[in-house]
Amino acid sequence: MLTITRALHDAIVDHARADHPDEACGVVAGPAGTGRPERFVPMLNAARSPTFYEFDSGDLLKLYREMDDRDEEPVVVYHSHTATEAYPSRTDVSYASEPGAHYVLVSTAESGAEAGPFQFRSFRIVDGEITEEDVEVVDSYA
Repeated sequence: MLTITRALHDAIVDHARADHPDEACGVVAGPAGTGRPERFVPMLNAARSPTFYEFDSGDLLKLYREMDDRDEEPVVVYHSHTATEAYPSRTDVSYASEPGAHYVLVSTAESGAEAGPFQFRSFRIVDGEITEEDVEVVDSYA
């Protein structure tokens, strides 16, 4: 199960809406070994596409160096789907390289950039196998 604060949940949804009609993407880093998402890191979709996302390789290298320096790891890797449901595509699965991460997908297909219905779902993707997990949104971590 993914446990995430309301502030982080809302930041991910806001980023997805702000980048619509292109897919948004980013990471939520957390202290290594805790599984607790804490630091929101919105990234630029280098593909600038409504059907595909790609982290900028320079930005990604910088992020991983920052996480190493701070003893963090990517707890959540997120992106949005702008015209389809929040479920990993074959491409998403092929790019899933963090077996310990929660892969969050937000679908803005129903409301676009406006306030309105959206999907927020989390998955584990290990060795090409997709497993959906529950999401618990909390005010703060106990």
